[in-house]
Amino acid sequence: MFSLQLLLRASHAALLLVLCLQLGINKAQEDTRQLIKMDFQLPRTTTANEEVSATLRVETELRECMVIKTYLLSSSPVDGPFNYKYTACLCEDFPRTFFWDFQVNSTVRIAAVVDIIREFNICPNDMAVIPIKANRFSLLRLLPVA
Repeated sequence: MFSLQLLLRASHAALLLVLCLQLGINKAQEDTRQLIKMDFQLPRTTTANEEVSATLRVETELRECMVIKTYLLSSSPVDGPFNYKYTACLCEDFPRTFFWDFQVNSTVRIAAVVDIIREFNICPNDMAVIPIKANRFSLLRLLPVA
């Protein structure tokens, strides 16, 4: 009878140990790497017909490279360099920064957009990935005209 009680105590301890192991965080199963990180910089305010500079810094935490196309969209038409689209290879150890200079006459909402695309001759040896989860990322900013 005494040996049966020891066996049951060990069983409870083993169950508790298994429960604790199940609740613990397993680093191998976590996927905390960010696909795209964006930092979009615009001035807080501007005046009509003054040149405005927009800067977009894009980086990834993926180990694989990817081909990205970057551009700006606005709530009202803006001409000139605002419409430039950039295509580049984005890799973990090589973040990219893009610049636009343009003029606006009225308050406008501007979105910086990054599309992950399939295009050849951009990344070395055409070694690039296209994620299944998402392929378009954007940040929206308001540019008031005083």
